[in-house]
Amino acid sequence: MVKEYKSALGKVYLTIETDTENRWIFTDWQGYLTAENIKVGAKAYVDALAKAGFSCVLNDTRSVRGPWDHSMEWVLNEWAPSAARAGLRHFAMITTPETLADSSNATFYAQLTAFEAQLFDNMADARDWLRQQCS
Repeated sequence: MVKEYKSALGKVYLTIETDTENRWIFTDWQGYLTAENIKVGAKAYVDALAKAGFSCVLNDTRSVRGPWDHSMEWVLNEWAPSAARAGLRHFAMITTPETLADSSNATFYAQLTAFEAQLFDNMADARDWLRQQCS
């Protein structure tokens, strides 16, 4: 199942797919993200994770434009612990190195303690790592 989330301007900022074959939730973030987009989207894919009974997320941020530091405190202190309570154990984040969004991703990775996360610069390596964790 695939679900799209759109901004107030009608642009898709997040696609969530329940990947039953690999037993993970795939997310594809796009564009400039507002604090509200991040809250709605992050909660939505954790709900999908819990509903599916999975423990892994493949989170693609390569199409994000700009930093998301404005939401870092909420992501680390509220969302991450609630995601762990919902079953999230392994989180593969695909980034584009040397971008403003990547600096936010690096901060997230460095400060995250609620579950295991790894950063990748390509889909193949992220999928390989996640397969090892989720099988």
